[in-house]
Amino acid sequence: MPIVVIGGGVIGSAIAYFLTLQQPGCPVVVLERDPTYAQASSALSASSIRQQFSTDINIRISAYGIDFLRNVGTLLACHGDTPDIGLHEGGYLYLATAAGAATLRENHALQTQHGADIALLSPAQLQERFAWLALQDVALGSLGLSGEGWFDGYLLLTALRKKAQSQGVRYIADEAMGLDMARSDGVQHVAAVRLKSGGTLPCHFAVNAGGPWAAAIAGWADIALPVVGKRRTVFNLSSPAQLPNCPLLIDTSGIWLRPEGKGFIAGFAPPADQDADFAPLEPEYHAFEDRVWPTLAERIPGFEALRLQSAWAGYYEMNTFDHNAIVGLHPSCDNLVSANGFSGHGLQQCPAVGRGLAELMLTGRYQSLDLSPISIQRIVDRRPLLEKNVI
Repeated sequence: MPIVVIGGGVIGSAIAYFLTLQQPGCPVVVLERDPTYAQASSALSASSIRQQFSTDINIRISAYGIDFLRNVGTLLACHGDTPDIGLHEGGYLYLATAAGAATLRENHALQTQHGADIALLSPAQLQERFAWLALQDVALGSLGLSGEGWFDGYLLLTALRKKAQSQGVRYIADEAMGLDMARSDGVQHVAAVRLKSGGTLPCHFAVNAGGPWAAAIAGWADIALPVVGKRRTVFNLSSPAQLPNCPLLIDTSGIWLRPEGKGFIAGFAPPADQDADFAPLEPEYHAFEDRVWPTLAERIPGFEALRLQSAWAGYYEMNTFDHNAIVGLHPSCDNLVSANGFSGHGLQQCPAVGRGLAELMLTGRYQSLDLSPISIQRIVDRRPLLEKNVI
């Protein structure tokens, strides 16, 4: 029987790719209800990768992620086509006030312990590197010198999908509508996935890669998954200002900005009490006028002439428990694998998670990187894994 992956975005496609890479001939079927990916988080993401996390597991996941992205052309070459995802290692720059400086230092110690190439910069050093910044309230900066940057997430998705298909993965344009469950000795087992088009797909494993809609899939197996869709708007901006060597900037306010083509893109995390679940995917234009533009113009004086060109919105599959990925098997079900709740980090974490979950299904355990710190078991045990660096 095949392994059935519910969701053909970047997470589902990465799992399918690694399954058939690690075990050629492994039967894998991916269900994707919208092959255009019009509302897929993978296609609507700002597509970036960083090493600046505050937990060991996230740093190690990103270390493998950047290595994979650097070698995508070789790893995902298919039928003579060498994909280029436009990886640009421009770095992340976190700015901190005096209140946040100690956290940056603490994070830096852990990051460098794991080999991340991160520099702490004083206001004077920041001014020397980025003369276009206003730093009146900044006490410290943390800059990724390598291993951090941005890329084309949609091209990564299509490259993973094409490579997976070339390895025998079958993609079906259909929607999962339920699970046929069996029970033995108090443990559930997914016997088959029910399809909107009619009929069922018997499975050896079922993989929940449903993105923002993952909680509904888990619910079919009576598993409570703390994942919801949280709208995030990305603003496409233009400005006559020149920002030499501009990194992906995370302001003290939480607003972020990075270069994109001849202009910039920017975004923000709304306050929790204003962050409705599954809000309509309409850009929050008022937030640009009320919050983003004034903040960026104060931080970057040249941005007084900033202009909004366009905007789009997509969903973060937000893990409301602790904002970290939720992977692996729930103790109540022996073959429903979770790959959920990436909270905006799915594109950068898909290589390590795809590799790890393929190992788990094919061999019964993680072989290369132990992903148990982000297992679904911590949700069951109510043991949050707290990540300080959430954008």
